[in-house]
Amino acid sequence: MDSVLDLLHQTMSSPWVYLALFAVAVVDGFFPVVPSETAVITAGVFAATGQPDLPLVVGVAALGALVGDHVSYAIGRHGGARLLARLPSAGRDAAPGRGRRRRAAVEWARRGIAARGGLILTVARYVPGGRTAVTLTMGATRFPRRRFLAFDALAAASWGSYSALVGYLGGLAFERDPVRGLLLGLGLALTLTVIVEAVRWARGRRRRGARARVSRPADAR
Repeated sequence: MDSVLDLLHQTMSSPWVYLALFAVAVVDGFFPVVPSETAVITAGVFAATGQPDLPLVVGVAALGALVGDHVSYAIGRHGGARLLARLPSAGRDAAPGRGRRRRAAVEWARRGIAARGGLILTVARYVPGGRTAVTLTMGATRFPRRRFLAFDALAAASWGSYSALVGYLGGLAFERDPVRGLLLGLGLALTLTVIVEAVRWARGRRRRGARARVSRPADAR
């Protein structure tokens, strides 16, 4: 364990850590299996000890997220419509599978864009799989690029600040035990994700119930 901590300290005190954070945040924008949030939280934990620099962590993470989102937007704009059209239905009778989950994410993104416009970018940051679904869909539906840039800058800045500060708080709470600080930071991030998902589930259930109540009189006639 001590050797792992020493390696983490050396990594986080290296100036190359900023380039690594930037690269991870970029790739996560269009290939959402890279744990960019975990990387930023980890950097935030060690920032509580003085290295790396917290404002730089926030800035680099936000800039990387902004670039990654624009790559995803470009993918959606150039061929994304055909890709989304080939996804299987996400209806109740559709066969389960990864394609169905992707279609469900895309349909959620479409509804969110229609209801909230560019502000959905900020919400999508805290929904598993939501960020890429929203940026791809915005590109595929030709959401205005300038408006996308403005809203995404706000979303990226809020995400970078949130992730780094969650880690920083964990690092302050366990300044002499960065492992516990990291676990606390990850726990706080997971809690927020669970809350967002619970709110989405409750709202979706309420909407489905409302639609069912509206359709019953028509069926009876």
